[in-house]
Amino acid sequence: MSLRENYRLRKIAEEDLELILQWRNSDKIRRNMYGDHIINMAEHKSWFNHLGKSTDAVYLVFEFLLKPIGMVYFTDIDRKNNKCFFGFYLGEDHLPLGTGTVMGLLGTEYAFETLKIRKLCGEAFQFNTSSVKLFKRLGFFEEGLFIKHVLKKGRYEDVVSFAIFSDGWQDKRNMLENTVFVGEVT
Repeated sequence: MSLRENYRLRKIAEEDLELILQWRNSDKIRRNMYGDHIINMAEHKSWFNHLGKSTDAVYLVFEFLLKPIGMVYFTDIDRKNNKCFFGFYLGEDHLPLGTGTVMGLLGTEYAFETLKIRKLCGEAFQFNTSSVKLFKRLGFFEEGLFIKHVLKKGRYEDVVSFAIFSDGWQDKRNMLENTVFVGEVT
């Protein structure tokens, strides 16, 4: 169990770029992303500069004890339908047990309470059992399965589609907080 105050999400900053590029190009992250090529710094900076002008994406650094350890992001933010996609990854290793659940909890909370999203969607390769389990632990339900959806290493892989709605989130949030945080009053 952890203390909530040990974790936080914050906006991505230019000084984060080198570390994020290192994470994004690592085998453990690339194998679970749709785009799995090695990204160079020029491409990475271009992405970051575009992000600063974007109204349909938010990228946040996930920290433990003020040290960056991962990313949480929201893409395809659709204000008309009040929905978006949610993605995440831990870039660092040897983290306290339950850190992934905390990251997911804070990310889902951010979507519903800060972005005021009605429907939060997610996707994970079916072979990425850790992410599939995390989505389910967070209260997401399976909306569907995209068969042979994305080409990875010469083979088309299946993708699981997930969703959770804001009106079902509060009960799940309270249960998760009681599970992962010490000393929380809910």
